[in-house]
Amino acid sequence: MHGSSLVASSEAARVAEAAVRNSYGRLLAILSARSHDVAWAEDALSTAFESALQHWPQTGIPAKPEAWLLTVARRTMIDVVRQRQTQAAALPDLLLLSDELMEEVDSAAIPDQRLALMFACAHPAIDASMRAPLILQTILGLDAAAIASAFLVSPATMAQRLVRAKAKIRDSGIPLLVPDQSVIGERLDAITDAIYAIYTAGWADVTGAEGQANLTDEAIWLADLLAALKPDEAESLGLLALMLYTESRRPARRDVSGEYVPLAQQDTSLWDGRLIHAAEKILRRASALQQTGRYQLEAAIQSAHVARRISGQTDWPAIVQLYAQLMHITDSPVVAINHAIAVAETAGPQVALHMLPTVQAQPRLQNYQAYWAARAHLLRSAGELVLARQAYDVAIGLEPDKTVRRFLQKQRVSLD
Repeated sequence: MHGSSLVASSEAARVAEAAVRNSYGRLLAILSARSHDVAWAEDALSTAFESALQHWPQTGIPAKPEAWLLTVARRTMIDVVRQRQTQAAALPDLLLLSDELMEEVDSAAIPDQRLALMFACAHPAIDASMRAPLILQTILGLDAAAIASAFLVSPATMAQRLVRAKAKIRDSGIPLLVPDQSVIGERLDAITDAIYAIYTAGWADVTGAEGQANLTDEAIWLADLLAALKPDEAESLGLLALMLYTESRRPARRDVSGEYVPLAQQDTSLWDGRLIHAAEKILRRASALQQTGRYQLEAAIQSAHVARRISGQTDWPAIVQLYAQLMHITDSPVVAINHAIAVAETAGPQVALHMLPTVQAQPRLQNYQAYWAARAHLLRSAGELVLARQAYDVAIGLEPDKTVRRFLQKQRVSLD
């Protein structure tokens, strides 16, 4: 009996966790649209998930878990309103929530309002630096610590900023709806940045853990939705093409023993030709619009890498030129690092090292693993072995993924 109880509890936890991954943003969006208070909706949804873990092992997993969670969250919000004894202001929402509870909720009929929530988070009233982090948390439920790591700030600082941003949505009465076409373009940068941050969070997990792999799928779905909503916006198409190019290489990222394989050493026959074809088609559509932007250039760089699949050689001169254009648009230290690596292939490692950003000029790079890995690679190619070992040591210490860490360790050992 005790064993059966443990199995039921484990299964309930698995289903609840799947609902968190797959439905969090969808449920939060519909609750926020009714309450106009993202933080309140988050609390209600958290209570619903806790209730599921408590009740499902005893009562069984409901036929429609998502609908069950939505109903419990709505009831929780109604209870809060009643406890606050708020009169006129909360009455319309209270009546609306109550009316909805009188009807059976069908999971298939729950409207998908995630895009509306994304546009609310990208509203001009929200601080520009917080729009992408806010979308990451509301749509995917990522915690402040995970988001802080991606944006190179402390978890405490990120948590405080997220609280303030959600309060801004509530206090300013920002509507949760997809705006008209004239407004969409104004908020597109924040939304595309957030979607790409979602994708890179999933792509960073080389081992392909279930939850992280789901992030890449979610990002591609959101980018596809955005491209459908704004088909004449080149950057939304460029973003989708970029992620499809990148995703096409997933099967080649690890060898048969599960070890990490860098791009230059990947077996191109393992790349997904179907995804590459789709990416090329979308990038051509974007180019025809003649609206050059960051994501189109990054997609074009990936397209140049794909040329190796046919010719056997990487088109480094084209890649150097594309990175130079990208530098003019972004002035990003990350782009500068990749530009230097590409230059090393055409002009040599010494030239590339002079172009590589320094920690003194860009203090944020101190804890950026990719910088130290790139520096180690260039120093190794230039014959500066002592400095290369030091850079490898820093990169290894900063790398959280064990397969990438083993790869870097092998590179360092080979210097000896």
